[in-house]
Parts: sequence; structure tokens; C-alpha cells
Amino acid sequence: MSIHDSPARHDPATLYAALCARDPAFEGRVLVGVVSTGIFCRLTCPARKPRPENCRWFANADEAARAGFRPCKRCQPLGGVPDDATIARLRRAIEAEPSRPWSEADLIRLGHEPSTIRRAFRRQFGMTFLQMARQARLKAGAARMAQGDKVIEAQLDAGFESASGFRAAFARLFGYPPAAMRADGGGLVADWIDTPLGGMIAVGDDNALHLLEFPDRKALKAQLARVSVASGQRIGLGRSAATRRTAEQLGQFFAGERASFDLPIHPHGTEFQRRVWAALRDIPAGETRSYAQIAQAIGQPRAIRAVARANACNGIAIVIPCHRVIGADGSLTGYAGGLWRKERLIAVENAYRTPANSGLGA
Repeated sequence: MSIHDSPARHDPATLYAALCARDPAFEGRVLVGVVSTGIFCRLTCPARKPRPENCRWFANADEAARAGFRPCKRCQPLGGVPDDATIARLRRAIEAEPSRPWSEADLIRLGHEPSTIRRAFRRQFGMTFLQMARQARLKAGAARMAQGDKVIEAQLDAGFESASGFRAAFARLFGYPPAAMRADGGGLVADWIDTPLGGMIAVGDDNALHLLEFPDRKALKAQLARVSVASGQRIGLGRSAATRRTAEQLGQFFAGERASFDLPIHPHGTEFQRRVWAALRDIPAGETRSYAQIAQAIGQPRAIRAVARANACNGIAIVIPCHRVIGADGSLTGYAGGLWRKERLIAVENAYRTPANSGLGA
């Protein structure tokens, strides 16, 4: 969609959908004033979303201020906003040199204010520029190790000057030290998959997908341990038939070409949790359910809190769509991968509600 200077070029429904999705395409071009609070915000503001009738749309901060609104202290709409081209250039710089140990000094040399870049990346991607660069370095090291390289070689290739720093960062990301992640020619392997919402860790073998998670999720280490214990296998590094198919279908999903997944999965949980996860997979893309509705669907209408806990324990994100469960009042509630990702996923799936996409699937 082409974005122009004036919000008048877009109907209120489009702007409200962008607000709910925290769409970064409108950064620096449209602001929203909230009548009920008297505050104006960026459309990417993480605050709870107002009702559509309480929204007023402005092209810039001066217009909002003249209308009597004051700036939000949370999203700081008066601060400078890097344009899309600047953010794209910085992302390409990481992709061009994934092993480079980027620093704030590098950003200053490129003419950027580090705190501005930090806020912009966190709003749009849920992580800072330096965190994204660090993940790229770890990904590079994991790729080298998956090819059979020694740890020290992978460490140097990933741009880490000390072995202890590489091991510590790797352990934080995967839950295992790098030497323990060496693939041994079979069984479960951990693979890195790039998505528009950031990298994801996929664990699978040639038969099924066992885990799919965002690396910044706090529970990732426990999830990996649970998969390892339940399967009786140590998880190596590499690519399996299951992780390869997962990468392909995720690409199709985000491209608007696949509304559902036909991946063989092996979720690790209790019998109750698996029933909840099966009910989640029955929710069509583009639709949502409340925790109470899921409890009704599994025949235990009083187990609303247990359903919420099972939802939070889901270890196969997106494929088991726990992001489609919302609060009874329509609020998005929490999401282990970050509320901004939940908003983006729901926005992506809204396209699958149209008649043209209704036949998309496996």
C-alpha cells in the first residue's frame, strides 16, 4: 500500500486496522489522537488500543497539538522517526555482514542517534538493532557448527572474540552450550528459520516438528529441555525434513499463499494440553476465540484458567495458533512471543478472511 502525507487519503477503517496491527508503514506519516484520554500517539504505540469512535487522525504532531491533544509519554511521538529506507539499509547491513560485532559507535559513525534507532527497531521488530545483529552472529555460528566446524572456528566466524562469550550467548539462545549442540548424524536437530517477525528456532526430525519458538522467548530453554527429555534425545544442529517443510510453509503463510499448515507435528505436553492445542488448530485463520470458547470446545467449560495455562505452554508457535485466542472483552491479552507479534499475526491472517483466499491451505 502506498502511504501519502495526509491521513485523509485513507479511510478511518484502514487507519484503525493499522493502529491495531501497529503497522510501521505509517510511522512518521499519521498520528492518532485519543478523545477519551486527550493524548496523541504513533500508530505503533504499545498502549492498549482505544475504541474506533474515540480516534482522530493527524498528519503530524502540530496538527494534533492544535486540536488539543498532548503527546504520549510511552511512544514519544515528538521524537525523530527513522524512515523506512533507513531501517531497511540497517537491516541490509546486518545481512551483508552477519558476523560483524556491531556497536552504538558504528551507528554514530553512520550518522544515526543510537537511542532513536533502538526505539524504532524495538517498535517494529520487538528487538533493538544490536540485538538483531547479535542474533545474526549466533545464527552464523550455528550454521558453521551444523556443517561440522569446530566450536572455535564457528566462534571466530560469528565475530565473537572470546570463547566464553560465544558459549554464554549460545546457551542463552538455545538452552545448551555449543559443544552439546553438535549434530550427530540423526535424531532431533535445531534449525534457524527467518520470518518477518524475526528468527525462529525449529526442532524436528525426519518425521515431525517438535518445537517452533522465537529465540527471545524466556521459556525457550525450558521448552528445549522438555523436548529433549520427552524424546530421550540430545538436540543437535542442522536441518531435517520437518524443519525444511516448516520453513517452506511459513514462507507461504507470510506471503499470503497458505492459510493453514499440513505439517506433521509432535507437541510435548499433557493429555489436557494436547486437547487444547488440537482445539486451537480448529480455529480458522482470520478468526479468534476466547479462552471460554476453547474450554467449551473441549467439553470442559469451567476449565478456563487451565485452558489459558495450556495456551501459554504451547511450544509450536504459529502452526498451533495460540495467537488466535483473545480475552473475553476482545482484548489481545498476552502472548509469549510478544504482543506486537500477536498483533502482526492477526493482521496477516485478516487477509485469509476474504473470499479470494478462502480456498488457500495445505
